[in-house]
Amino acid sequence: MNQYEWKRRWKFILLAFAVVIAGASLWYTDYLVRNISIAERTRAELWAKSTRNIIAMPDVNDEYITFIYSMRDSLAVPAIVVDSAENIITWRGLDSTKTNFDLDSDTTKKYDPKYFKKELKEMKSQHPQPIVLDLNIMNGEKWYVYYKDSTLLTQLRAFPYIQLSVIAIFLLVAYAVFSSAKRLEQDQVWVGLAKETAHQLGTPISSLMAWTELLKSRFNVPDDPLILEMENDVKRLEMVADRFSKIGSKPILHNHVVYDVVEEFVNYFRVRVSDKIEFILSGDKQVEALINVPLFDWVIENILKNAVNAIEDTGSIKVEIRENLVKEQVFIDISDTGAGIPRLKFEAVFQPGYTTRKRGWGLGLSLTKRIVENYHQGTVFVKESEIGKGTTFRIVLKSNMTYEPTTS
Repeated sequence: MNQYEWKRRWKFILLAFAVVIAGASLWYTDYLVRNISIAERTRAELWAKSTRNIIAMPDVNDEYITFIYSMRDSLAVPAIVVDSAENIITWRGLDSTKTNFDLDSDTTKKYDPKYFKKELKEMKSQHPQPIVLDLNIMNGEKWYVYYKDSTLLTQLRAFPYIQLSVIAIFLLVAYAVFSSAKRLEQDQVWVGLAKETAHQLGTPISSLMAWTELLKSRFNVPDDPLILEMENDVKRLEMVADRFSKIGSKPILHNHVVYDVVEEFVNYFRVRVSDKIEFILSGDKQVEALINVPLFDWVIENILKNAVNAIEDTGSIKVEIRENLVKEQVFIDISDTGAGIPRLKFEAVFQPGYTTRKRGWGLGLSLTKRIVENYHQGTVFVKESEIGKGTTFRIVLKSNMTYEPTTS
């Protein structure tokens, strides 16, 4: 299993663990809420029965009445008592500024009807089944007690969601900070390693260039095809060293004809792979874009290498260049007749470490995406792919040719 698969598996394991923790927290909170809700209904029933006893036994001794009142008042559950016509009889634990509202200029205190209507509606929504009080002393009339959850119970219901949200935000921020710091540290290491590699390659490349010149002069074969190919490879090494030296610094872009840049690399690349693979280059030969040639060659190289590796024996690789006049963009489509990529892997192939080869590092397409998007302000993606038939990658660059709409 490669590094990408290990990373992916650990992400799923950590996600599953987080889901278990969140589920356990929600389950336990729901357990507490159910028990507190049962306790609050019991308190509401005791308050209702205490109120009924006060009404039903007015002639008992003062000490018993005081006890009943004390017990009733200790049950501070917000409640409203109504009759069968939903006329409000009494209430408990509501806003005193709304339950004693002075509507007239006299000293008579009356309740605010809108406030009670709203509270009663909320209580019915929380507990549709009221507590029924049978008042035998009042011709069998029944009163109905509605109550609502306490502030503690309401807050407890919302607490796990708030807690999990705060924890999630904290973890996301911490992950972003640590990932950024780790990425910066890794980038510094890679930049230093790349620049040192470019420096170390400089001396042998210069020597190879001198040796090829010596061979041509000593044997008087300035146009020998083998020596010319050696020169091409040395120039290629020089370009690779130049690439490494540019890592970590902003590259300079120049205006180039896209077709010419791509054609030059394809001609170099095709003679260095199997002759069973056919290369076809077509499209617009005039369109221009701002390109850093050494880095853009790296992009084309990585995609072509992936295409060659995807073709098992014989096949073809087609590179088509065309322009979107409306959006002023250049499309470079690279299609192969290889094994294809599953649709679920269209994004994953650009992740560092993802590879289907046993000896692959999985960095080529990741580096390609970074060069295109960060340095050339373009995009690269898998346009289409079908298992067993092939894949098409699309590179989108900003065209450097502006077109003015014609007027008739």
